[in-house]
Amino acid sequence: MKIKICGHCEQQSKKHRNGTPHEHLLKFDEPRVFIGNGPKGYTEQDYQCLTCTSKFTHSTNKRDLTWTLWRG
Repeated sequence: MKIKICGHCEQQSKKHRNGTPHEHLLKFDEPRVFIGNGPKGYTEQDYQCLTCTSKFTHSTNKRDLTWTLWRG
């Protein structure tokens, strides 16, 4: 059964670089830090929406999408 995502999460899934989480997204789990060669590391942080329970990952990796919707 697919759950419909809220309007805030719909907009969140379209954000690009430097987009901040909407007001109903809360961090869960610890941030994951990936260390590359030299100063090229990045972090990932998981968020969950209190309204529709959608889950996102925010990544600072330039090769990834900034906001990835995992479940809606």
